[in-house]
Order: sequence, then C-alpha cells, then structure tokens
Amino acid sequence: MLTHPTLDLLNELGLTGMARGFADLEAQPEARALEHGEWLALLLEREATQRRQKRFEARARAARLRHDAQVEDTDFRAVRGL
Repeated sequence: MLTHPTLDLLNELGLTGMARGFADLEAQPEARALEHGEWLALLLEREATQRRQKRFEARARAARLRHDAQVEDTDFRAVRGL
C-alpha cells in the first residue's frame, strides 16, 4: 500500500485526525484483519473526535476561565450553607 502518499494527501486535505489514525492502524498487525468499511469507520471516528477536541479546547481558551475546575475534584463533604 502507498502509505506515504496517502498520509501526505490526508494532511494536505486537512484531515490530520484521519492521517494519525491511518498511521496508527497501519502500525498494528491486528488491523490487517479489518474490513475496508471498518477501517474507514475507525478513521472517520478519529477525525470527528479530533475536531470535537479542537473545538472544545478553542472554546475553553476563549472562555478564559480562572481555574481549571473539574467535577471530579469537587469535595461534596464540605458544608456549603446552601
């Protein structure tokens, strides 16, 4: 398979998530057993996930939040007087 031209074309088209996914799948011997449709589904999912992550990170930067607060870090035992 023409790996490098495929990766170059994916990057040129702005599909960097698919390019990374393609390189990862190509490196895994188990992936050779997958059907073409399964490969495509995995690559599309990788691209969609990367785009969602980029949008989230851009919105988080634009929000200029003062603290990196997470629900998991909340101490629910503290008395809040609510």
